[in-house]
Amino acid sequence: MVKLLDVLTGTKRVVVTENQRALVLEKGRFADILKAGEHRLKKSAQVHMFDLNTPEFATPLKDALNRERPELAEAHLLRVTAGDGEVKVISREGRVRFVLGPSNQNTLWLDAGPWEVESFDITEDLAIAPKLGQRLWKAGFPKSVAAVAVPDGWVGLLEVDGSFTRVLPAGTHHFWAVAQMVKAKLVDTRWRAHDVTGQEILTKDRVTLRVNLAADFRVADPLKAVTTVKDFEEALHRALQFAFRKTLGARTLDDLLAEKVSVDTEAADKVRAEMAEIGVELGEIALKDVILPGEMRDILNQVVAATKAAEANVIKRREETNATRSLLNTAKVMAENPVMLRLKELEALEAIAGKVERLTVHNGTDGLLNDLAKLRD
Repeated sequence: MVKLLDVLTGTKRVVVTENQRALVLEKGRFADILKAGEHRLKKSAQVHMFDLNTPEFATPLKDALNRERPELAEAHLLRVTAGDGEVKVISREGRVRFVLGPSNQNTLWLDAGPWEVESFDITEDLAIAPKLGQRLWKAGFPKSVAAVAVPDGWVGLLEVDGSFTRVLPAGTHHFWAVAQMVKAKLVDTRWRAHDVTGQEILTKDRVTLRVNLAADFRVADPLKAVTTVKDFEEALHRALQFAFRKTLGARTLDDLLAEKVSVDTEAADKVRAEMAEIGVELGEIALKDVILPGEMRDILNQVVAATKAAEANVIKRREETNATRSLLNTAKVMAENPVMLRLKELEALEAIAGKVERLTVHNGTDGLLNDLAKLRD
């Protein structure tokens, strides 16, 4: 019956569901946009169906519709245009759905909303508020947002289209990356140690040796350190090499081994001044190790052993002299004091008596040291 009615009336039935919208053209002209329901149209009408689950009005006809039937487009569609130096964020129910960069536009179905549109001027500042930055990142717009996480003790140098623009403190920062190329370079500003190992140096007395250096440093001016030289750590390495090589090469081996502190101080002054020009602050600089060749090490060991042996011999002779002098003094005291002599005799007799079972003393104790004391078992 329905088909018969369609034939008799020259119409056709079109059913539009709640999640659909239909754009109708009659004789090539825009006639209407149909909402949910059953509609009867002329058989010659062209019907373009759209699914609201895809909220964009994606069709080559959208510009013509806005031009020929602006009132129809305004009643059903939301057209969002971002100007030069402007970014627009389109959200639905608090969730970001679209991000429009400068000079871009998008057309959305109003019935797929409600839509919220926020505008941001990026001509003055590319920074994004923390809450919005987190929303954009969670919503899956990494191409539109550049996120920079700066750890504690570090700083970030923001680079926009190849030029450094600002220093970023510790924390997470978000920037618009829709029209410019945004990057960040992280720089560690904490105190660190830099080692220069295995440097071969020819001393003034033509002894080849290897030295190990260590220096504490930190980046005081990150922007200067990054823009002045290609690699500030490499520049520090070279400066330590050249300064110490020149200073140590002007010293003899004996001076070098005896006066390490003065060598470090002399070399450090030049390195500190050179590094300050590129924004690097130096702390303590130390000459850690002086490594001699094998044959030179053996010679020095022999010299040290001979020196110590001579010192030991001098000490031994000094102690022997002191002992002889003490015995001489004791003898003088006994010769001048008979009572002291008798006490020493009794001490000797006591010591002997403690080591034997029987002790026989002839002629009494008067001549103990003048006569023979015989020991019997």
